Amino acid sequence: MWLGLTGLLAAIALSSLLYGAGDIGPARAWQALQHMGTASGGEARFVLTELRMPRLWIGLVVGAALGIAGALLQAVTRNPLAEPGLLGVSAGAAFAVTLAILWGADTATLRVSVAQLGALGGCLCVLAAARLQGIGDDPVRLILAGAILSGLLHSLSSLILLYDQSTADEIRFWVVGSLAGRQLDDLVPLFPSLGIAALLTVMLARPLAALALGEHVAIGLGHHPRLVRLLVIVVVALLVGGATAAAGPIAFVGLVVPFAARALAGPDIRRTLWLCLPLGPIVVVSADIVSRLVVPPSELPLGVLTALIGAPVLIGVVRGRRLPTL
Repeated sequence: MWLGLTGLLAAIALSSLLYGAGDIGPARAWQALQHMGTASGGEARFVLTELRMPRLWIGLVVGAALGIAGALLQAVTRNPLAEPGLLGVSAGAAFAVTLAILWGADTATLRVSVAQLGALGGCLCVLAAARLQGIGDDPVRLILAGAILSGLLHSLSSLILLYDQSTADEIRFWVVGSLAGRQLDDLVPLFPSLGIAALLTVMLARPLAALALGEHVAIGLGHHPRLVRLLVIVVVALLVGGATAAAGPIAFVGLVVPFAARALAGPDIRRTLWLCLPLGPIVVVSADIVSRLVVPPSELPLGVLTALIGAPVLIGVVRGRRLPTL
């Protein structure tokens, strides 16, 4: 199954290089791709190397990060509706970056760190809400609490747009979310934190699987539930903050990807995380391709497409007779 998804991802990645909103069609793009190592290609080669290839790589990283973050967040809250965008984690990261831009942060590394701190703040709010009686026990109420937090942070970001028109265009990117205009250099500051997050995720997979059986079982197996939850929150903050710093807030990816992974692999968090690696990029890159083609020569924001994909999944889960077991 994983090999099949990897093959599908390779086909979608190739399509991302061949199709776009500009004048370079699939035929010219394919010809330029075949001659990538030579000096020929002209405009088509420039479009591939400077525009489409960077957004493809960023889409792959962002998709994997958001998919795994969603799976971890759902596991630690035991809530199949938990998603970084819905619970305010992405909004916290975007708002933090908005403040950083307003205060003159001009380095990508600083913005990544600020976004991760903002995501950590959002994660802590989620964890606090999950412990409130009447909210944490009701998945829908938890989502509503997250929606209130997201709405508040987006409103504050809008106020900043009105306050400082000189940085309005740059800030607006962090409110919507998109892969357009991103460069490979935007990925470099993410590698250290994403490497740490990957290592922690591998270490946490078995404790999370034990925790799914109950705290007493996890403790009996030698795990520490509080420490596991704390580390998961740190990992989610690193992943969501890094993804938001690279592409802005992109909602519903952390809901759709784990939902599909559990449908394919069952409730085991270890298998779910493994399948999120190809499924996350598949969702993000596919949505990015569609965003370029639906209103040529312009593009739709990526966040709009992911919302169109994720909203039916959210409605289906909420209206189901019972929520999927985690």
